[in-house]
This record gives sequence, structure tokens and C-alpha cells, in this order.
Amino acid sequence: MTPNGSILVADDDAAIRTVLNQALSRVGHQVRVTSNAATLWRWVAAGEGDLVITDVVMPDENAFDLLPRIRKSRPDLPIIVMSAQNTFMTAIRASEAGAYEYLPKPFDLTELLGIVGRALSEPKKRPGDQRAADTPESMPLIGRSPAMQDIYRMLARMMQTDLTVMISGESGTGKELVARALHEFGRRRNGPFVAINMAAIPRDLIESELFGHEKGAFTGAQQRSYGRFEQAEGGTLFLDEIGDMPMEAQTRLLRVLQQGEYTTVGGRTPIRTDVRIVAATNKDLRVLINQGLFREDLFYRLNVVPLRLPPLRERAEDIPDLVRHFFGQAEQEGLHAKRISRGGLEAMMRYPWPGNVRELENLVRRLAALYPQDEISEEVITNELRDARTLEMAPSRESLPDELPLGQAVEQYLQRHFKSFGTGLPPAGLYHRILSEVEYPLILAALAATQGNQIRAAELLGVNRNTLRKKIRELGVDVYRASKPGV
Repeated sequence: MTPNGSILVADDDAAIRTVLNQALSRVGHQVRVTSNAATLWRWVAAGEGDLVITDVVMPDENAFDLLPRIRKSRPDLPIIVMSAQNTFMTAIRASEAGAYEYLPKPFDLTELLGIVGRALSEPKKRPGDQRAADTPESMPLIGRSPAMQDIYRMLARMMQTDLTVMISGESGTGKELVARALHEFGRRRNGPFVAINMAAIPRDLIESELFGHEKGAFTGAQQRSYGRFEQAEGGTLFLDEIGDMPMEAQTRLLRVLQQGEYTTVGGRTPIRTDVRIVAATNKDLRVLINQGLFREDLFYRLNVVPLRLPPLRERAEDIPDLVRHFFGQAEQEGLHAKRISRGGLEAMMRYPWPGNVRELENLVRRLAALYPQDEISEEVITNELRDARTLEMAPSRESLPDELPLGQAVEQYLQRHFKSFGTGLPPAGLYHRILSEVEYPLILAALAATQGNQIRAAELLGVNRNTLRKKIRELGVDVYRASKPGV
């Protein structure tokens, strides 16, 4: 049962004060409301209140200037910070100033009541490692959408920990940017940030890259080499595209995570390590585990805090902010200031962005460099996006399997399928139609791989032979039979 308490509310918006007063009083809390920071501070200094809910921007003082005084005077008093600014830096500053929780406006009232209940139920002792907000005002992450607000709040909680984080997301969503933010605004910010892309290193050199090697360890090792673990000592090691790590290196990495030490290639003396691990992948590691390509025990060691970055199509409302940000960067690099017409922005918000934020950034930089007009028209945007879609629809056979996972390919197909009906919907029975379209090439490929042997194909697919036969009849699959020698 949630304990009742005395709650102090400070917000310049009378409507929000009224809503909070009514909602909190309804569940049994005693509530006092004010519109300025001075009154809030007077109440707190007098020992009133079991919890504070305050907006950041007040008429007489910014809450971030007031919070350190409250924390010093009453370190056990939980503070919930609200803000309509909704930026990554707002969430970080709230965390650094000692806030119990940060809520972007507009907030969900049920969620707020749940947070209030947890804050009043928890022991009053709060962590002592609360430092003043000394971070720069530049925003390493852009976007005010609900999806990004969830990311900001998660990151704010992770800043003062060394927990291992697994970042998942499609290519171009900004996984390394998030990893850098975790480092640069976290407790290891004075240490090095070292990144290594598993997909970009030859398989036989990955262990040497990670752990270093001794002179003479292998042909061409003419001197001792420091590995990325040693280079990242005291800081953060970012393991990008972790799904591409070969099994042998996975085994060694697991040993490091379990024992906290490693040996160089060709070395015998264990070396203690003190690094925070942040991993990232654009693949479904659980699928790789089922395929025997990724160790399940390593997955659980890395997936302590899972963090999914949404694709740009799930936060299209962030596109105007991102466009302004990228145009601003281009202007700092000497290009003329540009803006995009309302119709152009709307066209960009309708586009699915298979390359995500990276694709958007490339487009904006191209617009800034190639078009002389100050305002980019909808026609220009439409033509640019049409050209991009043409390339998207005709990828090379070599690049398609690696760059476009099956799930993403199906998702993009369905988006185009739904859009083809305009404001209407496809005919009923879509679920079975889509499944049959996937089943047909899957069964055909299995039969081709086993040269028409249905017993082996059923084993390969993991289904009963009778089930396979039934599917062959239902789907009308042409059974593949290998030619006999001499025929």
C-alpha cells in the first residue's frame, strides 16, 4: 500500500497546479501548491513536505539553481522534476542535480502517481554521489518525441553507474552517439572512450585488436601491441556490431567479463582490467543464439541494461529539429543558412528513412551544399526522396542480405503495401497472405538445399515431415529433385 505524504508542488502553470492538486489529493496526499521558487524554498527550509514536484522554469528562479540548495539542506527529500524543454540535457541535468525522477511535459498522470508512490515508499537514504550540473549546454542527442524521452530518461539513470549496456537498433539510428553520451556525461568521462567495430576487422585479428599481442606471437608481430582493453583502461570500451564477433573471441570476452582480467595474444601474465563495456548491434542476437552463432551466456553478460534506439520512422516528429540541427552544423562549416518549406518537411516526415538519422543527415548536407536558394521547396525534397527510394528499391544483390535484415525488409514491404491503399486498408486476410508469401520461398529454399529430399528438408526446417508435405500441397511448391548422374 502506498503511504500518504505531504507533497509540495511548484509550477508557473495554474492549470497544471490544479490538476496535480486534485489528482494527488484524491489518493490521500496533502498538497501545497505555489507558482514560484521562493515559496517552495521557504517551505522546504522549514522542514515541510515529504516530496517535491517542481517545474524547471519558474518566474523567479530556475529549478536547477534551487535543487542543489534543497539537496544540501534536506538530502533525503525526493524531488520530481518536470519540464516542457524535453531535451537530453534537461534529463541529464535533472539527474545530476539529484532529482529522483524526470518527467517531460505533457506527462501521463497515472505514471506520475506511480512515481510519487515509489518515492514515498522507498528508504529515505539517497546516494551521496550527487555532483553539481557542470555539463555543457550542447545537446549530443536531438529529439523531443515520446520515444526519445524514454531514451533520455534511461540514459540519465545509467550515467552514474558502470552497468554494462546493450544498445540495439537499425543501422544509422545513432548507437555510437548514445554510447559516447553514456561516457561523456558519466562517471568515467575523464577516462578514454575507445570504439571498435567488430564487422570492420578481419576475424583472425580481432583477439589481437581487443587484447593486444606480444612480440613474436604470430608472423608479423614485430613488437608488443596494446589492445583496446588496455587503451580503454579507466574509461569506456564500445563494442560495435557485437553480433559479428567470431565465436573464439566471444569465449575470451566472456572470460574477461567474468574474471575481470585477460592475457595478450602470446602472453602468459594476466592483466587486470577496469573498463565499462557498452555493446551495440543491428542484429537480433537471440536469432544468432538459436543459429549457434552467438553465445547465450555472453548475451546475458552484455544485456544487463538493454536499450533499444527507435528508427527514425517511429519518431518522425523529431525530423524538423534534426533538420535544423544539421543545417546549423553545415552553417558552422561555412555553408549558407538554409531552411525547408512546410510542404518539404511534411514530405520528409512521410518518408520511411531506411537509413535512419544517418540518411537524413546526408540529405540535409547535400541540400545545404548543392542548392543555392535559402528555402528548399517541397518539389526539391520530393525529387531527392524519389531518387533515394529508387536506390532503396534496387539494392545490389551483394549488399542486400547484410544491410537489410529479414524483419526490416518485411517491415518496409508492409509499409509500402499499406500506403498503396491510401486512406483505406488492404483486404481482409492479410495475416495468412503474408505468412504464405514468407513460407513459400522458405520451403522452396530448403528443398533446393537438400536436393528435393523432404526428410532432410523437414529436419532443416525443424518441422514434421507430414507438416512439410501438407505445406507443399497447400502452397503449390514445385518440389526440387536433383538430376541423377548420367541423365
